[in-house]
Amino acid sequence: MRIWRLCREPFAAQAFSGEGARRFGGRWNSRGVPMVYSSTSLSLAAIELFIHLEPGLAPDDLVYVSAELPEGEPARTLEPDELPEGWWTDEPPRGVPTTRQLGDAWIAGRESLAMRVPSVPIRSEWNVLLNPLHPRISELSIEPVQRFVFDARMFQKTAG
Repeated sequence: MRIWRLCREPFAAQAFSGEGARRFGGRWNSRGVPMVYSSTSLSLAAIELFIHLEPGLAPDDLVYVSAELPEGEPARTLEPDELPEGWWTDEPPRGVPTTRQLGDAWIAGRESLAMRVPSVPIRSEWNVLLNPLHPRISELSIEPVQRFVFDARMFQKTAG
């Protein structure tokens, strides 16, 4: 399975380390828990990054990195109906397990290198989480880094 990541050029060498997610946390991991967020296509990786950018500010140092999962390494899949109510929100209902709790438990279990999860901005598409603590992380086949530029029209202010 091919996966894609977008990041700023200074962080490209660590794109599959899980360090950024460990430092800041994310939808699927708590701060302090390393995890790599990737997508099943470059376009989905771009949308996933775009929704977090400042309006009107196009980064000028983006790169993409693609990688192939090791042969015979199946990705676990979390289907939408397996996820807690409101999984796509930043604050699920009280008493409902969070996606962070699910992701943290998956990382700690080290049962698979990859886990497919639905994308929030496009729920019919898939992101792929990687466990950098899994023994097969070193078997990723990582392609050379490539420059990435968003279309400037995506950052134009509209009248209104």
